[in-house]
Amino acid sequence: MENTEKKQPLVQVKNLCKYFEISRKETLKAVDDLTFDIYKGETVSLVGESGCGKSTTGRTMIKLYNPTSGNVYYDGKDIFKYNHAEQKEFCKKVQMIFQNPYSSLNPRMTVGQIIGEGLLAHGIFKKNDEKMQAYVMEVMEKCGLAPYMIHRYPHQFSGGQRQRIGIARALALKPRFVVCDEAVSALDVSIQSQIVNLLKDLGSEDNLAYLFISHGLSVVKYISDRIGVMYLGNIVELAESQEM
Repeated sequence: MENTEKKQPLVQVKNLCKYFEISRKETLKAVDDLTFDIYKGETVSLVGESGCGKSTTGRTMIKLYNPTSGNVYYDGKDIFKYNHAEQKEFCKKVQMIFQNPYSSLNPRMTVGQIIGEGLLAHGIFKKNDEKMQAYVMEVMEKCGLAPYMIHRYPHQFSGGQRQRIGIARALALKPRFVVCDEAVSALDVSIQSQIVNLLKDLGSEDNLAYLFISHGLSVVKYISDRIGVMYLGNIVELAESQEM
């Protein structure tokens, strides 16, 4: 990473908190006063035990959750103060690969429709455009899915294949920042390495930034520039991958 890029964080998290009211007297502090930056072309990983707040952090950073307090800046602008046009552009440039491939795909849509939905919503292609089908099939191949699978439904795939569909859906829009929430945990070891290599290659080609959430320390070590260790909603350590 060049020093000039390091001066320009793509994503800045400042004093971010996300609390959940369990009862009138009890509050769960899932994310508690987090501050860190992610630079252009950088992969920052979050590791920690289940329930420490990793996934909640990722979801709040892309506005799936509203924060209790704090700010998230994308390209220097507070994402929680966007107007409609800025919000639509943000949805195009920031994507998430979800942890559970069984619940994150619409069972009534084919693979082609799932991957193409965002392309149509953002006006990249028009409906029934032959070029879109060719593009979707190209993205599928990059993610290890055969082109003939384009008309199949999610229930016809294994868990690992479903996760690849989710990855293809996220990468189809050519985002600048991707939150990978346990993106390879559903895949066997050989496929894990393929997907991690794919994410790394795309990151290098397109200068993508990643927030990579994982329990797999070997995967995290391989893909990360920096690693943060979370505990009870806080980052207790953040260091370069080799140093960690």
